[in-house]
Amino acid sequence: MLIGRPLPALALDPLPGLAAEGQPVPGLRSEDLRGRVSVVNVWASWCVPCRDEHPHLMELARDPTIRLVGINQKDNPENARRFLGQFGNPFAAVGVDHNGRASIELGVYGVPETFVVGPDGTIRHKQIGPLSPATLPAFREALRRAAS
Repeated sequence: MLIGRPLPALALDPLPGLAAEGQPVPGLRSEDLRGRVSVVNVWASWCVPCRDEHPHLMELARDPTIRLVGINQKDNPENARRFLGQFGNPFAAVGVDHNGRASIELGVYGVPETFVVGPDGTIRHKQIGPLSPATLPAFREALRRAAS
């Protein structure tokens, strides 16, 4: 596991055609996550548990103290845009992991997986599987610890 290690270098292209408030949503670069607590969610439109956890991501996105970003894994861009259009886009940035290489570097076993990254770029927590009412207390505690 990468807990306590720097987030691997990521330079992922944006999801084509994805916009928020009339502006293109940027891709994901690991250096953009430095300076504040970030949540990195690996997801796909074809992932049923991703649908189940999505309301929890929408709730986390309302927290101004964190930056929530997504990695769209091995997905059809049109399907990914439709998913976010239907359920809402909680992400400040969405990087496309066309071939799954970034997910491998992150040690992702399967989608969804969610990481808490500290302001220094170090991975502080990894949630394997969907965020849920049962997992949210520990996840929120990891966010609190990462901020202190």
